[in-house]
Amino acid sequence: MLLLPLGTVPYLFMRHELPATPDDSPVDVVYLWVDGQDLGWRAKRRHAMRQLSADGSEAIAKFGNVEGRFRDNDELLYSLRALEKFFPDHGHIYLVTDGQTPDWLKASDRMTLVDHRELIPEASLPTFDSSNIESYIHRIPGLSERYFYFNEDVFFGAPVNVDDWFWPGGFYVTWSDDPEVSDEALRMDATAPENACRLSNRWLTRKAVAQPPTASGTIPAPMRAMDPHYQNTFRTFAHSPRPMLKSLLWELEVEAAELFDGVRSTVFRIWDKPTIVSDFVLRWALAHGLARVKSYRHRYVSTGDVDQGEELKLLTEQFGALDFFCINDTTDDAHAEDPRLENVRDSLRLMLFKPSEFERAYSSGASVKTSPATVA
Repeated sequence: MLLLPLGTVPYLFMRHELPATPDDSPVDVVYLWVDGQDLGWRAKRRHAMRQLSADGSEAIAKFGNVEGRFRDNDELLYSLRALEKFFPDHGHIYLVTDGQTPDWLKASDRMTLVDHRELIPEASLPTFDSSNIESYIHRIPGLSERYFYFNEDVFFGAPVNVDDWFWPGGFYVTWSDDPEVSDEALRMDATAPENACRLSNRWLTRKAVAQPPTASGTIPAPMRAMDPHYQNTFRTFAHSPRPMLKSLLWELEVEAAELFDGVRSTVFRIWDKPTIVSDFVLRWALAHGLARVKSYRHRYVSTGDVDQGEELKLLTEQFGALDFFCINDTTDDAHAEDPRLENVRDSLRLMLFKPSEFERAYSSGASVKTSPATVA
């Protein structure tokens, strides 16, 4: 597979005009997935931890290496069921994994497996930081200009109208229901979304100060002008499907190269190198008129909370009326038989009982295609 070297950006994406995309063009979907119970993968993770120096271990972000971050509780299976139920006209699906395949997945010409090794330089592998991995997904060959990026614990919850997520030349974002983030330096004890908010706002503030207009009133190329009325917002983004524009990611690889370099240097999630795709890209788009804030009907369930049962009950009652929902595994280092995990599976099974076309149990047992077969 031919990939452009890191830092090489097609001329098209250096320009400030995003490519026109027909309203009826397919919208692809990209998932990240990991099987944290795979013995070979677990051995690789343990080896990577041993390779870290004491300072490196201390730099791991809060909740950056807990079991809940890597556990597979069948969320992907049910997210695909929700995708098929509520967005049957989706484009191609790309499943990005560390050489792993769900044992229930069957072959489909609508899905391609993409190995980390096909996107990330060998010298930078392995990585167990989704913030690192997601910074490469716009490089998937054949990916549509408009696409949704999903973590497997995010689900559509009602019929999808693409116009509710994309507008001509841009996309919509939505805030989480979490409290506002304090305006201060990044903190070791903060959550990754909080630090991502701080990092993004700091970068945008520096750009506003450091990139004054020229005598002609324009911003020097290749910088795109910020909205002069933009103000930083110290809120985090919701755990949602992420509408994305491929060309925008290519552009930001140039403009914010230091942020991409930073997050791509991680093996595990590091407190001062938080996600940029799930925060900075969205915030940058807001600051430059390429994103708009929109309210969605949604629900967020934290599986480690004491009121998990009540939250799941409300979720099942509201299912079909929610634009999206997230079931975030915050049980951290709970054992595999923890009843809270079974409660989640029971709720998902109740809501999404119809198998999707991607499930092996309902096929003749054909193997799943890998990316060389369908992406070139």
